[in-house]
Amino acid sequence: MKLGILISGRGSNMSALADAVEDGRIPGASLSVVISDRGAAAGLRHAEARGIEALAFERRGRGREEHEREIISALEERGVELVCLAGYMRLLSPCFVDAFRGRILNIHPSLLPAFPGLDPQRQAIEHGVRWSGCTVHFVDETLDGGPIITQRVVPVRANDTPETLAARILVEEHKAYPEAVALVTSGDYEIAGRRVIPKERINVDGEDAEDKKVRNDE
Repeated sequence: MKLGILISGRGSNMSALADAVEDGRIPGASLSVVISDRGAAAGLRHAEARGIEALAFERRGRGREEHEREIISALEERGVELVCLAGYMRLLSPCFVDAFRGRILNIHPSLLPAFPGLDPQRQAIEHGVRWSGCTVHFVDETLDGGPIITQRVVPVRANDTPETLAARILVEEHKAYPEAVALVTSGDYEIAGRRVIPKERINVDGEDAEDKKVRNDE
């Protein structure tokens, strides 16, 4: 499956996905292109150093529709089948989501649905939560609201700052994103409502085996 990655900055999750493609943790996948809305994004240089095509489509001076149309065209011309947002700091329009419906993933540094949007680490600390983490989810028209594929958890320490918490979450992001992409590219999952269930968890009756075990234990 051909992957396209959208970034706005340094692209550390892009690098994590590229590593996973190269070492076989995402079987059958290839990384076709990395696209940024900022020509100065460091992630573009990292992609080029790996031999991956890197493109910049600056939005300045152009409307949202025109800008997104260029990106969609670039992805379609390269046969991209799955779009991964990796620190892409613009909300996608419904038109973009429709163009790749069910084929766009995003990673967010909180345990969604808690703390969507900007500064989730600061939100977590200010709300006094004991646990935070990261979430990989399908993208729909809502803000950080699509079906959740996987999550990883980290403790929130008493002396944490947004920066120290973000750094600890980032370590888990680099593990979670490749795992989620590997599941999606394998096709071994089902979506039930807002839930993404790996097929290995579905029993012969079509139930979530883990849910059934919990009910039986109650």
